[in-house]
Amino acid sequence: MLNRIILNWVYGGFMAGLLLLLLAPLLTAAWPAALTATFILLPVYMLHQYEEHDRDRFRLFFNATIGKGKDVLSPTAVFITNVPGVWGVITLSLYLAAEGHVGWALIAVYLVLVNALVHVIHAFVFRGYNPGLGTALALFIPFGAYAWRQVQIAGGGTPTFHAIGLVTAITIHAAILLHVRRQL
Repeated sequence: MLNRIILNWVYGGFMAGLLLLLLAPLLTAAWPAALTATFILLPVYMLHQYEEHDRDRFRLFFNATIGKGKDVLSPTAVFITNVPGVWGVITLSLYLAAEGHVGWALIAVYLVLVNALVHVIHAFVFRGYNPGLGTALALFIPFGAYAWRQVQIAGGGTPTFHAIGLVTAITIHAAILLHVRRQL
């Protein structure tokens, strides 16, 4: 059963993303705008992951381009990166922002924005589309910018929290590349 979840997580995520978007007005009605904007990043990311990972597109594309034909990114690595590494990190960021300081929301915000930047850079380097580029441009940049602005307005945009958010997002993406480098 675990293997089926590892291979098919993206479809449950897509459906959960749609459901979370439909429930968002009800669930977040009494929340401050910064928390609502941060919450919305989770289902937006889930929709992005569908574009990326449906039919194993991203892993196959990544292995063909970055891995130069070698299987450097396994289905298990993709699952760990996206479920605990994205859903878990955004959830933790939201909890920390709600229960502690709103600046913690910048972890989720920068995770989205850095990922969008990686997709754009990848498109320029490889001179074409990469799985996830469309939603990175159409969803991540506007929703990420909106969430960034709402956290700023709420007083969470201190230099320390920007640094924590940015460093966390870069570290997560660098960990993926480090894993891949070990596979080469």
